[in-house]
Amino acid sequence: MDFGYTPEQHHLRKTVRAFCEAEIRPHVMEWDESQTFPDQVFRKLGELGVLGAVFPEELGGTGYSYVDYSLVMEELARVDPSVALCVAAHVSLCTNHIYLAGNDEQKQRYIPKLASGEWIGSWALTEPESGSDAGGTHTRAVRDGDYWVINGSKTFTTNGQVADVCVVMAVTDRAASSHGISAFLVEKGTPGFRPGKKENKLGMRCSPTNEMILTDCRVPASQLCGKQGEGFVDALRILDGGRISIAALAVGIAQGAYEASLRYSKQRKQFGRFISEFQAIQHKLADMATDIDASRLLTLRAAWMKDSGLNVNKESSMAKLFASETAVRVADEAVQVHGGYGFLKDYPVEKFYRDVKLCTIGEGTSEIQRLVIARQLLNTERQHG
Repeated sequence: MDFGYTPEQHHLRKTVRAFCEAEIRPHVMEWDESQTFPDQVFRKLGELGVLGAVFPEELGGTGYSYVDYSLVMEELARVDPSVALCVAAHVSLCTNHIYLAGNDEQKQRYIPKLASGEWIGSWALTEPESGSDAGGTHTRAVRDGDYWVINGSKTFTTNGQVADVCVVMAVTDRAASSHGISAFLVEKGTPGFRPGKKENKLGMRCSPTNEMILTDCRVPASQLCGKQGEGFVDALRILDGGRISIAALAVGIAQGAYEASLRYSKQRKQFGRFISEFQAIQHKLADMATDIDASRLLTLRAAWMKDSGLNVNKESSMAKLFASETAVRVADEAVQVHGGYGFLKDYPVEKFYRDVKLCTIGEGTSEIQRLVIARQLLNTERQHG
């Protein structure tokens, strides 16, 4: 067993960290307050190779492993979780869906543009009445000659209003249940397709989250991504990788909150002593650091398994569950370490505290992760029983 990073991975972390400190940190609160999508920084992340992370060089990607990608996501979220969330939706969901399920023409057409940052991607699965129950999709696509006509609406679509292409899930055969949902590539400007309400969120505020409205939206039959009726099945495969990215994002939030707390504890004095000298604070820091390490190891295990071509359904859910709930605890303790100052926007832990909760909700709630894990455990038990 090898628990060390390669020299290349150390260099990657150092490069992304330097970028985040120079290009992102100075603007974090400005973007949060104005709810502004950082378009120019997002394009620069494309130039840096981040947006092409796990895709082959022949498609314009950088050929990173999932371990590499996890390092990148952690570094982004350590400074601004909102930017990391935009990247996760772009890479792990939209572009990865095209890469895993699309045909050669679709891959050649879209992935180089998405990997470079020339185009921005989004992924639309959730609906107002179907969140965790994604199989309850109501958006409908009906074949009409050489076109599909799509009607319905999506919600909680990250990057929705800024995306150039969106992977949209729609029912093509109601009787076939989860095998009757198909995926379509819908480009910005397609008649009948538009972003709806932009949500006003607690956290992750520079990451735009939209309703997406489809009204008699006609897309060519060539825009079907993957086999007809297999869109939801493909989505489940894509979410396995997506949950690794959210786990890494959660580790990054926790790391950022911990570092801020450690730094503050060495500067803040009470009763004539730095608060880092008090055992109560030391215990908080020790628990934070230990839980973060455990979360990181779970995340890297899932990433390594995915790089090895293994099934990561259980392991990615474990990583996402543990890392996201750890990050919530760490962010809470970080505010506590800061005392009243942790409640002020002048200190970074206030934003981490608001941003972190999404990690236990997006790409499968903690409750759904536990169901996924339990199902795998029970299936394994039956196979060996």
